Amino acid sequence: MEEKRIAILAIAVKNRDKAMQVNELLHSFGKYIISRNGLPYSEREVSIITLITDAPQDVVSSLSGKIGKISDVEIKTSYLKV
Repeated sequence: MEEKRIAILAIAVKNRDKAMQVNELLHSFGKYIISRNGLPYSEREVSIITLITDAPQDVVSSLSGKIGKISDVEIKTSYLKV
């Protein structure tokens, strides 16, 4: 079994119409998500979602890659050394 790592993902949804696609992906990876926070930032016309996951690195990479392929959505991922 691959070692699990804690990762922090920052997601910016620039087009509200893409939110359903993002939410479907997050739901499918739900067992790895330990925290989720989302808020609309109307001043910049973007919605921001932050996630904390505890998962094997390949799972986090898969999630990040799938989200990153959605147009008008940006994602950044950082890993913690814990």
